Formats: sequence, C-alpha cells, structure tokens
Amino acid sequence: MRINTLSVMLVAMALATGLTGCNSAMQAYKKGVHHYDAGEYNLALTQFQKAATGTIDPARLNYYMAESYRLSNRFAEAAPFYQKALAANTTEPEAHFNYAYALKSEGNYAGALEQLQQYVANAPKTAPKATLDKARREVETLRAIDMIAKTKSLITIKNMGGLNSPGAEFAPVVRGEELVFTASRKDQVYKNNGLPMLGLYKTKLPQNPDETGSAAPTGPPELFSTNVFEGDVNEGTPAFSKDGKTMILARGNNGKRKGGLDVDLYISRLGEGNAWSQPLRLPISDSTAWDGSPAFSADGKTLYFASNRAGGAGGIDIYRTSIDASGRFSRPVNMGRDINTPGDEMFPYVAPNAKLYFASDGHPGLGKLDIFVATRSGGVTRVENMGQPINSPADDFGLIYTGDARGFMSSNRGGGKGDDDIYFFQEGLTPSTPTIAQNPPASSAPKTVRYFIAGTVSANETPVAPLDSARVRILDDATGQPVAEVTTGQPGTFGKYPLTEGKDYTILAERKGYLTRREPFTMQGKSIPEVFLTKPQTDTTFNVAILMDKSVLNKTFVLENIYYDLDKYNIRSDASPELDKIVVILKDNPTLKLELSSHTDVRAPDAYNMKLSQNRAKAAVDYIVSQGISADRLVAKGYGETRLVVKNAKTEEEHQRNRRTEIKILEL
Repeated sequence: MRINTLSVMLVAMALATGLTGCNSAMQAYKKGVHHYDAGEYNLALTQFQKAATGTIDPARLNYYMAESYRLSNRFAEAAPFYQKALAANTTEPEAHFNYAYALKSEGNYAGALEQLQQYVANAPKTAPKATLDKARREVETLRAIDMIAKTKSLITIKNMGGLNSPGAEFAPVVRGEELVFTASRKDQVYKNNGLPMLGLYKTKLPQNPDETGSAAPTGPPELFSTNVFEGDVNEGTPAFSKDGKTMILARGNNGKRKGGLDVDLYISRLGEGNAWSQPLRLPISDSTAWDGSPAFSADGKTLYFASNRAGGAGGIDIYRTSIDASGRFSRPVNMGRDINTPGDEMFPYVAPNAKLYFASDGHPGLGKLDIFVATRSGGVTRVENMGQPINSPADDFGLIYTGDARGFMSSNRGGGKGDDDIYFFQEGLTPSTPTIAQNPPASSAPKTVRYFIAGTVSANETPVAPLDSARVRILDDATGQPVAEVTTGQPGTFGKYPLTEGKDYTILAERKGYLTRREPFTMQGKSIPEVFLTKPQTDTTFNVAILMDKSVLNKTFVLENIYYDLDKYNIRSDASPELDKIVVILKDNPTLKLELSSHTDVRAPDAYNMKLSQNRAKAAVDYIVSQGISADRLVAKGYGETRLVVKNAKTEEEHQRNRRTEIKILEL
C-alpha cells in the first residue's frame, strides 16, 4: 500500500498546531492565575482572554474572569462570566452571591433576587456569617425594591463636563474657592483595574451655579501639590480641617500586596510659602487593614473614616476618632450597627446641619452603592435612602453640599464620560428640567414599630432539652437594671418583653446544676427601615436561644478560634474575644476553678511540642488573670501531642483539630 507523504505531513502539522494551541492556552491560564493571585486583575484578564481560545475548564476560567472584573469594581462586566461559570456547574460557594450583585448593578433586580435566594438556600456550613447575613438582608431589600424606587426627590443632576475623563474622577471636596478631587491621571498604570494611578487634583469652583444645574469649573484641573504626589501609589479622598490648613488623605495600593490592604491614612499640613508638607502616616491607621475616605465634622473636632479592620460589623465600616486641642487622635470607635452593616459603608460626610451622609451596599438600596443620610434623635439613629435621582443601579457615593440646596457627588452610572464621574446636583425644578415625581405624600399618622424579645432556655446537649425553673433576667446595659425577670416554665420559654431601639441588653440565665450563661443582645442595626413598613403599627419579636452547660467536675469544653502563629505562644488579637468569654464565665460563677490546656499536632518533636503547649496554656491563663481573675482559680497545662483528637491526621483541617485549646472544670 502506498502512503501519501503529503497527507501524513499535513496531519502531523495539524496535530502539532493543535498541541501548541493547547499549550499556549494553558500557559496563558497559568499566567492569568499568577496575576490574579497577585491582585493584578487587569493583567489577569488579558491572559484569561487568551486562555479562552483553548480547552480550559469553562467553570474555572469564567469564574476567574468574573472575579477579576468584580475585584476591580467592574460588576456589570462580571455578570456574563458568572452566568457562564454557573452554566458550567461551578462549585464556587459564592458564585450565586457575587452574580446577584453584578445583576443588581445592571438594574436586573428579579435576576439578583433569584440568585441570592439560591445562595441562601444552599449556602455551605462554612459560609462566612457576615456574607450570609448580608445576603439575607439583600433578599428583603430586593423583595421591596419597588417601594424603595418610589422614593424620588426634586433634584437635578448634571455631569461635570470637562472635569471628567474616560478615567476615574470622584470624592470631590471643597477647600476655599477650589474643588479638590481624586482622579486617575498619573503616568503609572494600576495593575488592579488598568487605569492610571490615582492622585489629587484641583480646579476653581464656579462662583454662582445657575438654576439649570450648570456648574462647569472656571479653569482646567491641575495637580493639587507636588509634595503630596507619589507616582507609583494611589492617593485620594482628601479631607480638610475647618481652617483648610490640615489635610487627611488615603495613600497606598501600589499593587505590591493583594487585596488593597496597604491603604492608610496620612496627614499633611500647609506650611510657609503655601506649600503642603510631605504626608506622614497617622498612628490610628491599621497596617493590616484598608483605611480610607476620611471626613472632618463641621467643628473639626472629629474625624470620620472607613475601614475594614477586625472587629467591625462586616466588610468596610465607618469609624470616628476625636481630636484634642493638641491635635492628638483618640482610639477609633465603630459607629455601631445602626450605621454599619455586614456590607460596606464608606465615604462619610458630615453636613453643616450635623447630618451624616455616607455610601452603603448593606442598607436597602437601588444599586451596588447608594447614598444614605443618618439622623439621630432621642437616642435613635434613622438611616434613609436619598432616593432617585441621587441613587441609581450603579455606584453612587461621595456626596457633599456646597450650599443649602446644591452640591457634588460621584457615580459610575451610564451616560458618563468614563469610569467614576463627578456630578453637580441642585435641589428644586426649573423650566428646562424634566419633571421628576415627588415623594409620595406622607401619611397623616406616622408608622410605628414595637419591638419585643422572647426566647428559650435549653441544656447544651444532644438532643437539646428545654430547661424549666431557669431564672432569666434581661438587663439594660446602660443602667445595669433589669427590664424583665422571669422563671421559665415546662417548655423552657420566656417572653415577650418590650425593647427600645438603639439600646444594648444582656440576657442572664441561671439554674442550679448549670453554669450561669450571659448573652449580649443589641437593638443596634435591628430597626426595620421605614420603607418596609406597610401598616400604621408593626409588632416584631426577636427570638433568642440560650444554651446552658451542666456544671460537672472534669467536664471539658473546646474553645473555638484560639489560634497561635507558627512556633509562637503569644495571644493574638483574634483570640482575645474567646478568652474574654472565659473571663465572663468565671465572673458569673465565682466558685468555679478551671484548667486551661493547650494541645499540638504531631509535626514536631515530642519535647518541643510539650514545651510549646505549656507556654501557650500559660499565655492564655496570664491573659485571663490580667482581666481581673484570681490566679488561684486557674491552672495552665500543656499536653503537647499526647491527647490527639484525630490520631492519624493527614489534612491541614485534621491537624488544626488537634491544635486546640480546652477548659476543664476542676472545682464547682
């Protein structure tokens, strides 16, 4: 049989070309993952787009692309790739959650609701509590989106024309006769989103914006200060003191650390020759967190800022710090659950009338970020959505007032010049302005909500057994006085008792043969937004479950979340809250004596593990003693690897189960 040599060569060439194409796609995919892991999402997308020509697993590839768009704040562009990843049966646990917010940013509220409902229904046990809480809140928001959309104001909005560019312009702030803003105009490109690095720029304010909303700057934008300029970092969101001589700004995100955690607050002062000093990092910044969008109060004695530091409500929260006469900043305080949610709260601004304006994706809103206004009266904080046209399905943020009825804001809504744009807004209508529906007329009778608490007391065992004869006291934290006191009956239930908005409470349960149990309960962040109220009066009851542990000699309890750095035994900040719970137990049960023990895995010599575990146990005991507990009520004991929970641990999770901290009751 004669073989056609040319045919063989063509087949070989085709195979070689196919293999080369496959290898090329895989190489691009690996490069994309490398860039993604480094937080260089725009570079990652370039490689993933090349990899799409090959046979890479579509579930993985499309999810990587969707996440790259999301993490560089391009939610609408992420949506089709989440859809493709889900169609390819991705197993990523937060795919439905993130897809929902991408759909919401497009105004596809029905689709977003469907995705969030799927996420809540199928969320794994390992799902972060803050994420699950945010999802549940957002489900309620999307169910009521029509009511939220009815809130409309007589406001006209105009894009600031020549001030904006295809890049990003946002966070406007007024200093004297200048408008200072943040813009992506540096020479170096930020690998996260492909835009130029951010810097501070300024332009002259228009003296008298006319009634049509025209507020064009009187001159071209220019660099704010050569001393406050580094070409290879992002700088922005400035805040100025009342006299205009002190500036707080955010600086960081040079792309050298994934996740944008290298953003801190800096201070610069106006000196001789009208020159700004080189910025210095503020001590209140958390080096492990993102700190940004600062704002001064009207009197200049308080600085507000946003941060995702540990201990918040979830995501990015708003904090405040006081400034004394010497210019020193107090320890930052979280603004509480009425303001902060499991989502993100940022870009605070305090108007001359003392109202706090901020952007959030956790409060009921129309888009990814909406602008809200918070007022406080009678100890209760009310948060209201500013409605349309201030808010849209896109990101709306960075609002400031320059007069009683006008100001500036930022948005990446459709119809702009590029990414984020700066807009001028003017309250009221003019003949040349399209008519916008007014807020629906308020009811003659204000809608009210009555809040109550009820619950059950049960033994902490399997199956859970209700406990009668348990004494339950609900204490007002502000006064320490009980607002209710009851003994549970046969079903182990108590309640219901009225609560006050904004207050903090403690539920104290006592019963013979059980350790006294103390549970905090706060009304902060639990108020029902007015937009959800449909009746003149609404009653809502919060149900809590109190689990009590039997006081049995030698009974052992495993403490959760007591972790140590490798080869270290000092108490980390994330372990302190768990040890604080032990402090409370000891104070509530004054005759109790405990052994606090530490255990290791097997991945070190026996003698080393024994010494390390003893040091860790002693460090935990020392911490508890430092909180006012007598040392003679505690025994520190290290067991090394002698009491393994998982005998032949192979996975990191199994090793972690062996690296545990326990308490054992020695005396009742």
